[in-house]
Amino acid sequence: MPETALSSRPVGKTGPSLSVFGFGAAPLGGIYKSLSDEEAAATVEAALDAGVTYFDVAPFYGMGLAERRLGTALRKRRTDTILSTKVGRLLKPVRDHKQESMYVDPLDFEVVYDYSYDGVMRSIEDSYQRLGLPSIDIVYIHDVNRKWHGDHVDQRFSEVMNGGYLALEKLRSSGVIKAIGVGVNDNEILVRFAEAGDFDCFMLAGRYTLLEQTPLDELFPLCERKGISIISAAPFNSGILATGAKAGAKYFYADAPQDILDRTRSIEAVCDRHHVPLAAAALQFALGHPVVSSVAAGSSSPAEVKANVAMTTTAIPADCWAELKSEGLIRADTPVHIR
Repeated sequence: MPETALSSRPVGKTGPSLSVFGFGAAPLGGIYKSLSDEEAAATVEAALDAGVTYFDVAPFYGMGLAERRLGTALRKRRTDTILSTKVGRLLKPVRDHKQESMYVDPLDFEVVYDYSYDGVMRSIEDSYQRLGLPSIDIVYIHDVNRKWHGDHVDQRFSEVMNGGYLALEKLRSSGVIKAIGVGVNDNEILVRFAEAGDFDCFMLAGRYTLLEQTPLDELFPLCERKGISIISAAPFNSGILATGAKAGAKYFYADAPQDILDRTRSIEAVCDRHHVPLAAAALQFALGHPVVSSVAAGSSSPAEVKANVAMTTTAIPADCWAELKSEGLIRADTPVHIR
């Protein structure tokens, strides 16, 4: 491994250690824009060279395309890395129509939800085949929340806890995988999972950022008591905390509302006074909490990888965090990360 300023943190009580910046592989599936095989390979290579050791993917990303590309790129350096994928969506061939998707040029598959014991085992076997790799370190139960399942969310929760979760427990206890978790963008459902099972980690997307700290109320204290680590994904809230409050800035995949634009401008102003890039504050924010092991963000080019790693390792003065608190822009009880 090359020398790097990226440190690592352990997952759960006995899990693997992750680089504090994690590589989110959704862009390898062509989220919002097409990416060539060559661009995808170069992006992963740049992350490896920058000292990133944690890579996260899912069958859903590009309908299998991201898993195929990531596995190919990691094959010769797999021993240097920790790899996670997700379960809950099986991919079935599309023969007579193309499923609408947020991904550009996805593979010709469509999603069938299956959180059962057999469905989760099948999902992991399918992921091995797409990745072309013999091992996966962390597996997350994916997207059991109201956004994806509406009024059927309770049914899905019961299905996975009485089925797929037992499969993951078996694989963990036998040493096939190192850690199990849940990946969603919903605090409340993670509280339910934490109370219902024995999990090592949760991937929480977009809910512990410069713009939202609601996990401090219930989820994070519960995770601390139970020894559950958090991987904080989507630190830019879908874009606005990277681009700033400019026209068309995205917040949770839609145009940012006026109150979010205003709040982001105020945060930017404080960061500017302390000569701190907004993206650096966004990437390092969650790392201030002791329950957070890594911050995972998507990168679609080598330049984006290098920029994200640089922002993760940029020094941020304590006075910047203090002013954000005194101005009421982040909660006063927020632990902060001082480099």
